Amino acid sequence: MEPNAADLVAELKVLRKGRGVFTTPLGIRVGPVLREVCGIPDNAENVEIRDRLAHVLEPLAKTLPDDLRIAVLAAFAMHEPARKPFYQERVHWAARELDRDDRTIRRRIDEGIEHVAHLALAGPREGGARPAPEGSWHTELLRVSLALDQERPEVFEFRRIVADADEIAELDLALTLTTTSATSGPVRESDLDVDVFHGGTLVRRAMESNDRVGLALQLAEPLPRGKTHDLALRFRAEFRHPHYVCVPRHPVDRFDLHVRFPAAPPTEIVRLDRVFQDDARDLGARGDVVSPDGSGEVHLRFDRLAPGFAYGIRWSPAG
Repeated sequence: MEPNAADLVAELKVLRKGRGVFTTPLGIRVGPVLREVCGIPDNAENVEIRDRLAHVLEPLAKTLPDDLRIAVLAAFAMHEPARKPFYQERVHWAARELDRDDRTIRRRIDEGIEHVAHLALAGPREGGARPAPEGSWHTELLRVSLALDQERPEVFEFRRIVADADEIAELDLALTLTTTSATSGPVRESDLDVDVFHGGTLVRRAMESNDRVGLALQLAEPLPRGKTHDLALRFRAEFRHPHYVCVPRHPVDRFDLHVRFPAAPPTEIVRLDRVFQDDARDLGARGDVVSPDGSGEVHLRFDRLAPGFAYGIRWSPAG
């Protein structure tokens, strides 16, 4: 039975109790999914268990935004100044460190644990093998050209995927048309035009939420494990918010984004790198400011995208 994120989250929440990774005996706090993800043998002693947990969990936590990183490392007692004997003491330490109240820190810890669980299952396991849940695949290269200077914005997507399991026959894709307010009206499936240029047949499309259109692309024949497959799609839709981000469901090794702006350029263009999806439309979420070239274009590259985070660009109205 393949491990899933919900089980791993539950086990991580057990691990953070008491002294965290310094609990004795530690083995009783480490569930079967966490053992598999961290490569912990059944007969491992405390020191080996702690080392293997740190080897996997610390690097993942350190990829999170600063507030989540501090909160998660404190929760597990993996940050030396926060090695307090009780979980609540570590929560209170993080609250002082981040100038937040304890309730906010507990939410940050839960949020961080969710991301760590997804990252742990999406990344390489002990021994270097990529996990392969049913229907699993990842993107080796995603190239997107976004033309905002058209009457109706167009997105050309060229994707090379790699099968991480046997007999991948269908790809689950989606595109979100962020709704900024109730007055803009609900997103409808018909608001998004999709054309497949090569790589499969669009067999299903349906609303997955109030602003996300889910797509299913059936391959001409099942893809064996380890094989690559190229596909090309075009999307056309009115943008309800001035941003374009990739929020992968499956890991993406590289995301190459070209954006062409209209003749009247935006007053500001911001690179969004590993932010939360809700933050992509929040002007308070800052990123590096970028400038278009002489053709009104911006080119950005992102590497090793983690599922659940947003990567892309946000722009302000033209001046």
